Order: sequence, then structure tokens, then C-alpha cells
Amino acid sequence: MLDKQTIEIVKATVPVLESHGTAITTRFYQLLFQRHPELLNIFNHANQKQGRQQTALANTVYAAAVHIDRLEAILPAVMQIAHKHRSLGIQPEHYPIVGENLLQAIQDVLGEAATAEIINAWGKAYEYIAAAFIQTEQRLYQAAGWVDFKNFIVKRKVKESEDVCSFYLEPEDGQPVAPFAPGQYISIKCTGIPGETHEHIRQYSLSDEPGKPFYRISVKRIDALQDKPEGKVSNYLHQHINEGELLAVSAPAGDFTVDLESDEPVVLIAGGIGQTPLLSMLKTLRRQQPNRPVTFLHGLQNSRFHALADEVKALRSASGPFPYFVAYSNPLAEDRLGEHFDKAGFVDLEWLQAVVPDKNADYYICGPQPMMQAVYRALRTWGVAPERIHYEFFGPKGMIES
Repeated sequence: MLDKQTIEIVKATVPVLESHGTAITTRFYQLLFQRHPELLNIFNHANQKQGRQQTALANTVYAAAVHIDRLEAILPAVMQIAHKHRSLGIQPEHYPIVGENLLQAIQDVLGEAATAEIINAWGKAYEYIAAAFIQTEQRLYQAAGWVDFKNFIVKRKVKESEDVCSFYLEPEDGQPVAPFAPGQYISIKCTGIPGETHEHIRQYSLSDEPGKPFYRISVKRIDALQDKPEGKVSNYLHQHINEGELLAVSAPAGDFTVDLESDEPVVLIAGGIGQTPLLSMLKTLRRQQPNRPVTFLHGLQNSRFHALADEVKALRSASGPFPYFVAYSNPLAEDRLGEHFDKAGFVDLEWLQAVVPDKNADYYICGPQPMMQAVYRALRTWGVAPERIHYEFFGPKGMIES
């Protein structure tokens, strides 16, 4: 435990962190990559360019300072980050490197205001916080199927829609795949991407249910005209990875999972490719809890981009009907006559109230940030309790819940 004086000093810096947190973490990453460029092989370059990584770290440091005397209050955030760290292969030896550069960043940004007393207190606090992360991550490593990355063979590559391909992955060593919880993801590490110096690691949700002899990811291609940094790995998989080739894969991770111990109604709300973890949940729920009420809503552009629709239809035939509704924001003429179409427009409060049988359900949301923001606000306006709303998102929760 930290001593009383250290706790008081750290808590006294909360207003400073609130004002300068992003500046501190931006400086931190500058220092980190200058001194340890090899870590560029681990960190998500897209999140760096978009500022998400810096903001997420700033919010984590701020929350830790606020709750330094009771870190259990931020356990959900710790678990989410620990899962991500475990999927990236973060090890205990990385933490002193982070600590050294974080303290230097605090000094650089605050200048003379960062007294020796403050830096010493934050050094102790960082070691305390790091120990909590390391312990959590070690438990996750022990529960995982393997440590670091291992090779998987692309057994099948299937085009699902205009911009989505599914990759069916089986271990090169012939061993069974490790089990996973519906909603979890795996990390894919790619080397040799044209024009890229460093390795790139991206997380992809598993889009099929557990219990299969393979992992399946369904990957959206990013239009090159959009020039989005997050498209580097996805486009590489589409353009360069074919059946028979190898991919380096981490064991499944993630805390965005459906509660299979509950019998409460479930509503799954997907935006575009955000359906992948929800489809895994849907299949598992229908197989393991066929009598549990489940509703599936999917918003996307139109039928050209509607991947895996026939799979949902087949599930309804095999397991019995369940409410399934689709909203196309830009429907084609032929879409209005199709069987996979219920609404022209976006998922909004009026539609939710019309198609969801009971608002007192557990809601799981995954999709683009604007869609999740809109759905979260709609649910809260409707009176759904925040603890019943679950979502998968990298970044500050305030970006969704504001």
C-alpha cells in the first residue's frame, strides 16, 4: 500500500492532470518512441495518429490518480487494458520503460511545477499501479492458450460482401484452437506490409461461435480514397494474404463478452462490420440458451455491404425464429423488395422503441463511433440503465457516453 503522504500528493495533482493530461501523454509517446523505436512494432499507429492512444492514456492516468487509494474502483478499465496488453504481448519488463518516460513527460510539461516531491510521489504511485496491471495480465497469460504469437494457416478466404472477406484460420502446429468467449478478439501481427518499416498489430473480433476447429475473422476493406491509417492491416489482408499462407496470431482476449449465466433478454445492435463479435454472441446464445429472448438489429449502408446476412437467416431456420431487423442508411432500389430490409435510415430511438420487445434487456453495441454514440444516447433517453449497456470501443468511454 502507498503511504498517506504519497496518496495526498497524487490526489492533489488531479486538477493538473485534468488540464494537462493529453499534453503529458503526447510528450510521453514522443519520448518513448525516440528512446525505444522498437516499441513501434507493438503500438497501434492509427490510434497514435488519431490521438486516441494519447487521450485514452490520459484518462487512465487521471482515473488512477482520482482512485489511487482504492484502485478497485477502476477495475473494469484495468481489465479492458490488461486484455489489450496481453493480446499485444506486453511483458513486465516494459513497465519500467513506460514509467521512466511518463515521469520525464510530467517534468517536461509542468516545468518548475513538477517539484521533486511530486515526481517522487508519482514514481511510487506508478510502481503501485503498474504492479496491479502486471498481476492482472499475468493471470490472463496463464489462462490463455499460448503466450505471444504463433502461426496459423489461412485455410479459407471467403468474400462475404462488397468490402468484407472472412479468413478461416487453423494452427500450423495442428493443435486444437484455444477456447474463447463470444465477443472476444485475436490480434494479427503483419510484417512486410508494402511501404511500412515496422510490424503492425491489429485486433479482429472472432465472428463465429466457439467450439469450431478454426478461428474466423471477417475483415472490412478500407477504401483507399479515404486514406484512413487504420486500413493498413485490413487492406493488406484483403490484397496480399491468400489461402495457404501464414498469419501470426495471439490467443483470444477481450472483456466485451455476453453473460451466459444470465437469463435476461439480450438486444444486440450492430453497425456495419461491428456485427462480428455480436454474431458470435448470437450464435452462442441460440445454441446454449435457445429459450432466452434475443433481438438482433443491424444498421449498414445497403445490401452490397451486408456481409453474412444469409448466415443469420440460416441460424433463424435452424434454431427457431428470433427478432431480426435491418436498417439501410442508403438502400438500393432492389433492397426495398428484399427480405433483409426493415427501415431506410439509421438506428434511432423511435425505431428501437418500435422493434425491441422489452427495453429492460441487456444491450450489446458494436460499430463505428458515431453510431455507438447515437445508440447509447437513445437508450439512455429511453431510460435504459447504464450498467445494462455494453460496448466495444478503444478510447475514452466519454467519447461514447457524452
